[in-house]
Amino acid sequence: MISQKRITIIGGGNMGSAVAKGIVAAGLIKPENITLTRRNPQHLETLKSLGFGTSVNNIEAVKDADIVLFAVKPWLTIDAVREVTPHLQSGALVMSVATGISLSQLDEALGGKHAIVRAMPNTAAEVRQSVTALCLKGTTDEQAAIANEIFGQIGLAVVIDEQLMPAITALASCGIAHALRFIRAMMESGIEMGLTSAQSAQIAAQTAKGAAELILKNGSHPEVEIDKVCTPKGVTITGINAMEHAGFTSAVIKGIMGSYDKIMGK
Repeated sequence: MISQKRITIIGGGNMGSAVAKGIVAAGLIKPENITLTRRNPQHLETLKSLGFGTSVNNIEAVKDADIVLFAVKPWLTIDAVREVTPHLQSGALVMSVATGISLSQLDEALGGKHAIVRAMPNTAAEVRQSVTALCLKGTTDEQAAIANEIFGQIGLAVVIDEQLMPAITALASCGIAHALRFIRAMMESGIEMGLTSAQSAQIAAQTAKGAAELILKNGSHPEVEIDKVCTPKGVTITGINAMEHAGFTSAVIKGIMGSYDKIMGK
């Protein structure tokens, strides 16, 4: 669907380049159809060597673009949008991955003239395992499908109402750190039992990855998979109960809700 489109990514940093590399790796588009911009041309050399178009001029970069993705810092986003808006093609689809910048803010900066996708990936986009929440304004069915197609190449893309964006941010974006802290705790127990730090890291990460794949591939509830491991009077249920007595589930919920409350200004 996007193979013949021209895409410009304003901000060729970690997130912008992750999106570009993801859709190219999936075979959806050729790198020469994607232009990435940064203020420092030296930071574009690697992308240029991969066949991507590069530019230090945002205005020139957007003039022939069918899709423009803003992947700059949140405090720079609105100014960047206003800078290029007069030079966008009629009918260009505008997307943003800026945290905290709402659809209404983007729409105002664009003069109400363009379809908008607000996207919230997480840092696992770097390894194409992100959860990306998508909020849409004024998009056609084709444009919505394009957004899903693009962000589906860096992980799971989910279309939500914008009012749920704080919940997704707490669960998926902040949740990366929560999940990593659990893996870190598993590592430390492995070290205490005699494994090296490197062995513990690899085993804990793969165990967490395997647990997640069981849920994703089987479509099952976590408790169903837990019951498969917990035998009567067994070692697993003993460990599970010890964690629960220490407040494990409550601590996780409190952690995620703490992030959510902070987002909501509580």
